[in-house]
Amino acid sequence: MKKILFASALALFTVANAQTTFGLKGGFALSKLTSNEDLDAFEGVNGGLKSKAGFYVGALVEHKFNNKFAVQGEVQYANLGGKAEVSMSGITVTENFNLNRIVIPVSARYYATPDLAVYAGPFVSIKTGTKVNIDVSGGMADPQLLNEAENFLEESFDNGLKSAEFGLFLGADYNVYKGLFVDARYSFGLSNMIKDPVADEKMKMNFFQIGIGYKFK
Repeated sequence: MKKILFASALALFTVANAQTTFGLKGGFALSKLTSNEDLDAFEGVNGGLKSKAGFYVGALVEHKFNNKFAVQGEVQYANLGGKAEVSMSGITVTENFNLNRIVIPVSARYYATPDLAVYAGPFVSIKTGTKVNIDVSGGMADPQLLNEAENFLEESFDNGLKSAEFGLFLGADYNVYKGLFVDARYSFGLSNMIKDPVADEKMKMNFFQIGIGYKFK
């Protein structure tokens, strides 16, 4: 009985001394789509998938168990995606894919020092909308045809991609001054984003984020 009472008291003491804080964050995102399809397989065509710059904003809640360990949940709105660049006969077509997502990461955190935390965990990414922009260099393009091509690609992404994906991330943040912190992380998708893949086609998305935030203490 004494052991049970001691364990209960210890649990209550731990909860009572845990610290929950809320915060906001935002910054720069660099994302890239990866695929097992090779554009160079077409004769006379050079191309590939490239990284795209974007942004993210969000809110967080951190629950500290003690001075070393914590868990943190977040909700972000992120402008992610990638680029596809194709060159042929001196003309380069760049397709910019803006895949706007709601990203929900949950991490286990370890404080190496009172101000420096390293963390890792899973995330779920939910699609909210798609915007495609096409740029042509080295030649002329009909604006109406470009607009039709952009609409076609947007519809293809909206209909052809799954509503959600998941992956893992790892990173670190550093408290600069009284709740103000800098944060950097890398996230890599694990699930195939294509809803109905043909011939084992796969597409995943990886992204790097760096930004600042503030925890209300």
